[in-house]
Amino acid sequence: MKTKDLVLIALFAALTAAGGFINIPTPFVPFSLQFLFCAYAGVLLGAKRALLSQLLYLAIGLAGLPVFTKGGGVGYLLQPSFGFLLGFAVCAFIIGLLVEKTPSPGFVGITAAVLLGLLSVYLIGTLYLYFIVNYMAAPDSRIPLSRAIALGVTPFILFDLIKVVLVSVTSLKILPALGRFR
Repeated sequence: MKTKDLVLIALFAALTAAGGFINIPTPFVPFSLQFLFCAYAGVLLGAKRALLSQLLYLAIGLAGLPVFTKGGGVGYLLQPSFGFLLGFAVCAFIIGLLVEKTPSPGFVGITAAVLLGLLSVYLIGTLYLYFIVNYMAAPDSRIPLSRAIALGVTPFILFDLIKVVLVSVTSLKILPALGRFR
């Protein structure tokens, strides 16, 4: 791997961490800018490097550095919101793969890739939230899947769709400047 690749991977891991510090706390899943940087990683870095950037972010947080919205460390695996962080790795890979496979994606192609990436974050995050709340908490704290969706998806849809449009519009200007497409 080239030095440039390592720097870009580290940069997007740091940006994702910075996106976590810009947050609005809620009981289970905070509002943050992490998805924005995860999506940019997918669009700008491609599948492999984007995935590595998000895995680096997860590794740094699980190693104990407080880069997640509520801290860090291995104990964070038991946080209901950790599934959304796992979803970022899958999201970045999906977006990167779809953008790489499309010769000249345009607004619709980039938007579709970012929406599919967001869907993967919601799917993994919501299922993880459901599992943690139902199987790691007291029996009287259990919730149906519909409640997990209401907690982990519903409040964030509009905010995340704005981020999807932002990534799509700005990527149309950034990608040609980076020389990704001929």
